[in-house]
Amino acid sequence: MSLGLIMWLALGSGLTYGSESIRGPDVVIVAGDNKTVLEFRQNGQLRMIQVIPRRGKPYYLVPEDPTRNNGDLTRAEKLLPSWVIASFE
Repeated sequence: MSLGLIMWLALGSGLTYGSESIRGPDVVIVAGDNKTVLEFRQNGQLRMIQVIPRRGKPYYLVPEDPTRNNGDLTRAEKLLPSWVIASFE
């Protein structure tokens, strides 16, 4: 049995580790007139925000100090924009 098939079976079957289920992040899409906002949450905590404007490049909102608040963006004091400069595929 290949590793990919094992991972697919494990994730697709709703296996649990302890009392919590293993699953990926929840994504909330908020579509507006000038932009679309994607909010990524994991275990109920806001982890990442991506803004896709109608014109221009997409960007992420990141906390001013990422070492505080255990990565939960709802408790961050200030969010700053961050763009992807280069990506390799």
